[in-house]
Amino acid sequence: MLNKRADKLELLRIAEAVALEKSIDKELIIDSMENGIAKAAKSKFGQDNEIKVLINRDSGDIGIFRKLLIVEKPENINTEIGLEDAVKLSEENKDKKIGDEILQVLPSFDFGRIAAQTAKQVINFNVREAERQRQFNDFIDKKDTILSGIVKRLEFGNVIVDLGKAEGIIQKNEMIPRENIKAGDRVKAYCYDVRRETRGQQIFLSRAHHKFMEKLFVQEVPEIYDGLIEIKSSARDPGSRAKICVRAIDTSLDPVGACVGMRGSRVQAVVNELQGEKIDIVNWSEDPAAVVANALSPAEVQRVNVDNDLKKLDVILTEENLSKAIGRRGQNVRLATKLLNYEINIMTDQEDSERRQVEFKEKTENFVKNLELDETLGQLLVAEGFSSIDDIKESSTESLTKIEGIEEETAKALIERAKEFYQKDQEEISNKIKDLGLDNELINHKGLTPGMLVTLGEQKILTLADFADLASDELTGGYDVIKGERIRVKGYLEEFALSKNESDELIMSAREKIYKD
Repeated sequence: MLNKRADKLELLRIAEAVALEKSIDKELIIDSMENGIAKAAKSKFGQDNEIKVLINRDSGDIGIFRKLLIVEKPENINTEIGLEDAVKLSEENKDKKIGDEILQVLPSFDFGRIAAQTAKQVINFNVREAERQRQFNDFIDKKDTILSGIVKRLEFGNVIVDLGKAEGIIQKNEMIPRENIKAGDRVKAYCYDVRRETRGQQIFLSRAHHKFMEKLFVQEVPEIYDGLIEIKSSARDPGSRAKICVRAIDTSLDPVGACVGMRGSRVQAVVNELQGEKIDIVNWSEDPAAVVANALSPAEVQRVNVDNDLKKLDVILTEENLSKAIGRRGQNVRLATKLLNYEINIMTDQEDSERRQVEFKEKTENFVKNLELDETLGQLLVAEGFSSIDDIKESSTESLTKIEGIEEETAKALIERAKEFYQKDQEEISNKIKDLGLDNELINHKGLTPGMLVTLGEQKILTLADFADLASDELTGGYDVIKGERIRVKGYLEEFALSKNESDELIMSAREKIYKD
């Protein structure tokens, strides 16, 4: 039809050959041909026409049609037709009604040079798009797996890896530090993302990701692959040290021993792939105190105070074990923190004792000063677990009278004084917030209490933007190692017992508001 001299079946043979070569569906190739011919036909019959091309999948015959909408009064002869005229065109249209579409057969034509070029461009474009989509579909399933390929080239510190049917990229910051990779080397890497972009799929690989180490253990340890041992968490300082926490589903297994292997063969295979990275394998437990004691190895832990609500661990050990627990530049405790997802405070027995004494004294003085108590009664309340005036305000007479030395009358007076102080304190705080000139956005920021706002205002943190610029450590406090000396850094909101996760959430939600605006 299109060209009497052309072999009609040649189109189908071409479609089949291209589909085989590009590993894409033959139907997509024929669809592309139909679109290409339709584009060429528009240049012949006019751009105002809506052209549809149908290629017979068996014979290769090409039908060219104009789409027309049946209307009462046609205004555009290129796109509309009356009902009577539609029936005149073909008997098949006699059952059609207003609003239906019909196909008007157009005469065959010989492609001119421009029309043929246009058709070829459309077909090539559609085939390339189909090929990209096929490659994307192939690799999206490989996300969260280890891929292996040959280093093709290095670009500005990034490594381009030939994966066979596509290329992957290991960005500079996803490399193991000081690793020497050259063109032609075979490398393994973890696929952490696959994105569909205009120029094709982008496959992002990493050798520094903690999941890379996990997947290597899956490959080396059959018990993990078979689901008999589970990897609970992991943390890495790429090229230097790593920790991985494992748990035995089958209680008859030793998860650490299985991961180490005979004479360390299994863990050594992973270490070699990670360029000599030291790996600590930690046995998982329901008790975070037991996990942190293992995770801080080689340090010997004396005891651990666990606060599950705030996800905080106070680890107490001797002076000799302090530097071991912290590690070089804080590496050991930093990796343990990531592994457990708990905030870990490391301190000596003496520091813990001093901290408890200071806390006991501060709480006692708070009760004595603000509730007008004698020191003995204040100490008694602190010893019984009352930390703040709010605790007393919320307690009952019955709970207070259970404490030896506190009678019913004294208990009622304590609760009444606590309520009066709370009311007065809230009024003072409200006035102070106004005097400090805090911005309304910061005052209304969810999660910040009036007391926190006063403390922030006193530190000249007056706007939501000021707050968003802070780091979580600036809120919660902690220890820092400066020139080899371990120094306690006080946080702005440390007295409010914020956990690291809570401070992170407060800061991140502030940043989201600022950047959104």
